[in-house]
Amino acid sequence: MKVLLISANTLTVPYPVYPLGLDHVAEALWADHDVKIADMNALGGVEPLIRIIDSFDPDVIGMSIRNIDNTDRTDRQSFVAKYRHLADVIRKHTQATLVLGGSGFTLFPQEMMDLLGADYGIVGEGERLADLLRSMEEGTPISSIPGVVSRDSAQKIPPPLVGPYGRKHLPKQSHLQYYLKNGGMLNLQTKRGCPFKCIYCTYPHIEGKKLRLMPPEAAAEDALRLQAAGAKYFFITDSVFNSHTDHSMAVAEAFISAGVKIPWGAFFAPMKPPSGYFSLMARAGLTHVEFGTESMCDTVLKKYGKPFRTKDIFNAHKAAIDAGLYVSHFFLLGGPGENNHSIDETLNNILKLTRSVFFFFPAIRIYPHTDLYDMAVAEKQISTFTHLLEPCFYESQEIPRDEILSRLLKHAGEHPNWVVGSGGESTTRTVARLYERGHTGPLWEHLIR
Repeated sequence: MKVLLISANTLTVPYPVYPLGLDHVAEALWADHDVKIADMNALGGVEPLIRIIDSFDPDVIGMSIRNIDNTDRTDRQSFVAKYRHLADVIRKHTQATLVLGGSGFTLFPQEMMDLLGADYGIVGEGERLADLLRSMEEGTPISSIPGVVSRDSAQKIPPPLVGPYGRKHLPKQSHLQYYLKNGGMLNLQTKRGCPFKCIYCTYPHIEGKKLRLMPPEAAAEDALRLQAAGAKYFFITDSVFNSHTDHSMAVAEAFISAGVKIPWGAFFAPMKPPSGYFSLMARAGLTHVEFGTESMCDTVLKKYGKPFRTKDIFNAHKAAIDAGLYVSHFFLLGGPGENNHSIDETLNNILKLTRSVFFFFPAIRIYPHTDLYDMAVAEKQISTFTHLLEPCFYESQEIPRDEILSRLLKHAGEHPNWVVGSGGESTTRTVARLYERGHTGPLWEHLIR
């Protein structure tokens, strides 16, 4: 079959993100199908996509929905209308079977199937598209395939893939050059799943609650592929890179042994690391540490279901700084348990963190299949009938969100390394200019104070 995989994402804030998921799907299809990838970020509009559809004449189109919205209350954006327009364009120019997938689709499968009028959807991991295509060719029942849904079928998350999965080839297609020219950043994955119990997080629903570890040597081989392709930097897309400390250390050692030379970054939980942990990471090429800190008040951290406390944050921060790494912390304020006292405690503790950048989101997006959703329903902030495709945010019972935002903006005005929300259009323009001048990577290190 001819299969066209479309990355529908056009969000470039804070920087363009390479559609790694489609590489994994393509890897599962190459041997049996003619596969082409179309990236809406790289294409820049629907007219180039129409030309691809007309010339390639696909039998099946897989449309990946990465994000439903930007999860930022200060600059709220929903992408659903863009997806609907894209689906309409596809339907007008081809009779190909339309299949939806991606993390955003997995959160809202029934809603997106109805809105976009797709033929099928893949709930969970997209590699299952190979099973759907096989069934279509053989004429076997599609309803029995785990994770594959239609508009009139029930949606259930299938058991996670056991493997093997991952990327063994980097597609040599035109969209690759877009990312090399706009920041030089590509990405890879070393594990799937998340064992943590953060109340707002969708990763356990999308990828499963148990970790599935890729062989460290395979991760190193993937890094070498990115390096050979011309990447100047790569980001590890694991939900939390240090969720399995021994595995992340083995990956770092594999990078060193394989001769990976380009810098990289990852998302970490600020848990107290083993002695020498971040020094090893630095030797392996790690330059940017993004801590999912969320709060610096132990009461709130407990409410959020975090596996660390404030003392652990200080320890992890110091270890990363001592290793010579760039450090940033991300904060989610206004959740359950947040009040004036917890905000004071968080802001005062942040002032003790040196040589870092701080990103603040003064509201937490409510998604289905999370404990935060259940809390919001119990508190009657939403109901089970609330249409969550439109961005909806949790409201602390003890402090208004506008007060949180006001206090943050006041502090941010005094500290250039404090960023509230995504940074807005000015940040987008600044990042684009820096990329045009040849800068690479995430660039937030330039804000460090």
